[in-house]
Amino acid sequence: MKKGTVIVVGLGPGNAGHISVETLEVMKNAKEVILRTQIHPSVPVLTSAGINFVTCDHFYEEGHDFEQVYDKISNYVLQEAQNKNVVYAVPGSPLVAERTVVLLREKAANLGIVLQILPSMSFLDLIYTKVGIDPIEGVRVIDAQDKRALADAGKYPLIITQVYSKLVASELKINLMNVLSDETEVVFLRNLGLQDEDFLKIPLFELDRQKHIDHLTTLYIPAIKTIGIMDIKPLDEVVKTLRSPKGCPWDRVQTHSSIRKGMLEEVYELLEAIDDKDIKGMREELGDVLLQVVFHARLAEEEGVFTMQDVIDDIVAKLIHRHPHVYGTIEISDAEEVLRNWETIKAEEKKDRKRVLDGVTKGLPALMRAYKIQSKAAKVGFDWKNKQDVWAKVLEEMNELQEAVEENIAEHIEWELGDAFLALVNYARHLGLEPETALNLANNRFCRRFDYVEDKITATGREWSDFSLLNMDVFWEEAKKNEKKH
Repeated sequence: MKKGTVIVVGLGPGNAGHISVETLEVMKNAKEVILRTQIHPSVPVLTSAGINFVTCDHFYEEGHDFEQVYDKISNYVLQEAQNKNVVYAVPGSPLVAERTVVLLREKAANLGIVLQILPSMSFLDLIYTKVGIDPIEGVRVIDAQDKRALADAGKYPLIITQVYSKLVASELKINLMNVLSDETEVVFLRNLGLQDEDFLKIPLFELDRQKHIDHLTTLYIPAIKTIGIMDIKPLDEVVKTLRSPKGCPWDRVQTHSSIRKGMLEEVYELLEAIDDKDIKGMREELGDVLLQVVFHARLAEEEGVFTMQDVIDDIVAKLIHRHPHVYGTIEISDAEEVLRNWETIKAEEKKDRKRVLDGVTKGLPALMRAYKIQSKAAKVGFDWKNKQDVWAKVLEEMNELQEAVEENIAEHIEWELGDAFLALVNYARHLGLEPETALNLANNRFCRRFDYVEDKITATGREWSDFSLLNMDVFWEEAKKNEKKH
């Protein structure tokens, strides 16, 4: 028996004026007309025109979800077309957000049934006119439950379809508020082309509070120049490409261990920019540090242990948990109380740390590690009461260092030098200073002054050996005076 044909037509987005003449003629001459749903403004016009039809509305009550419903509808249409020609009519355009037509195109060829689709006006055409956009300039159309696409809201004009109930609208609002400000202006569209159409500019938080939300509801979000949340995805995608088989040979072979040194170097370069108050340098070095973070996260994702999103989610959760005075109900009076509360919360989080000094990383620079060790010990009372006692300890350690030098035994000198450093670190802590920062600033001052001495010597056209230490010290003092002037 000869197979039939399915002619798919669209009823347009609204009233009967949106149905093409061709579509009406095809439906009038058809042996069987099947409507996906009778819930459409133009259906009464079909009845007035003497067009007989059956609907698929009963399938919506039989399916567990929309995918199952659409699958049953497409099977029913193809079954009816086994030995005759049928017209299948859908709301709007058959080629815009119409899942049943996608399924028909996939199945018809395998069954030997001819599928013909007539052009029709889409609800998108009404939206373009209403909001004043030209789709050629870029617009994206998505389903309200497409969470991945919703994450990019605000980057470009976005039309969100299938907002067919208050429940869907509420879930959509929550997903969008993860990306956009609660006050973001969005456009609520419903029944476009009809006398009771809604075209409302509302703040995002009022989306699910609208009086009428049904199958003809759509949301439009314009491109937003300034979005509250930045996007790390482009960097993640670049690193992913570099690590791919067609990426960079060097990047592909790296491991956590092989790029460890890079993280250390980038952090120190950032610290240098901070110390120099080099804003441009800070921006660049922060990017380099971020690259290291993303690269390590990419390696971890490839190993299946965690992702960049996990890293972000964890630190966000940690910050919220450690700031109950901001995100909770606890009231705190000053910064000192914030720090005490912070340490209490950290102790609860790190219950696996059994000893006082657990958690001080051995890989830290020596001065920084000494500072942290002594700070931890001080929290349990192992500390001098005042800075005068600490200074006395510094002098004591310096005398012992001098005695070791006179003794001239290398191991003893090294031992006493370490003790002298520890005492100085402790004194710095009592002065409210970080020794690592203080020494780094001193290093920078030395470099600037030495560069000044070098410039002076170079300007004479003579060699370093032509100058005594006393001569060079004159230049050094000049450099110090210049610093004080500035």
